[in-house]
Amino acid sequence: MMLEQKITDFLEALSSKEPVPGGGGASAAVGAFASALGMMVANLTAGKKTYAAVEEEILETKERLLTLQKELIRLTDEDAKAFAPLSRAYGLPRETEEEKAERARIMEAALYEASRVPLQIMQTVRQVMELLRILGEKGSRIAISDVGVGILFAQAALEGASLNIYINTRLMQEKEQAAKLNAEADALIREARTLKEEIYLAVLEKIR
Repeated sequence: MMLEQKITDFLEALSSKEPVPGGGGASAAVGAFASALGMMVANLTAGKKTYAAVEEEILETKERLLTLQKELIRLTDEDAKAFAPLSRAYGLPRETEEEKAERARIMEAALYEASRVPLQIMQTVRQVMELLRILGEKGSRIAISDVGVGILFAQAALEGASLNIYINTRLMQEKEQAAKLNAEADALIREARTLKEEIYLAVLEKIR
């Protein structure tokens, strides 16, 4: 998996002229960092007498974040796999009508798959954000700023992934399918922006 490399190796691959990893994989990686920040807050909270009343919920939140982090690491690779067929499709011949039709068929399937994975990234990050809200409300006050950093990372990851949906759906011939994907992405962005603002402002109120 790409995120099992050293961070410097991943960054080197990301900055190269190779098409993958790209913005989708980077978004998933940033989402994984958001989850990791939440886990750190949970670890700094668990076992402290001050937070004994919420210990069970904090530990459960940490486990859920770990599951989501693993999923985002997996999606970093899935995004690269999904882009490969699309990259190949762009190079298919289109001299004859038969070639054009075959290329269009392959392109449509590849565009859908290249949109589906970023949508999964968005959905996964959205769940991370809900858990960060719990930690912002009940986690250790000494680590509350890390909840703020985490929610900013999560918002960037979610909206970053959405761009990989929009750039593909605009090329899809099946407009109904494209509109459905766009609508799902739009809804997630609206929800996430509201949640991010709520959590971020609550963090600011506690640390300023």
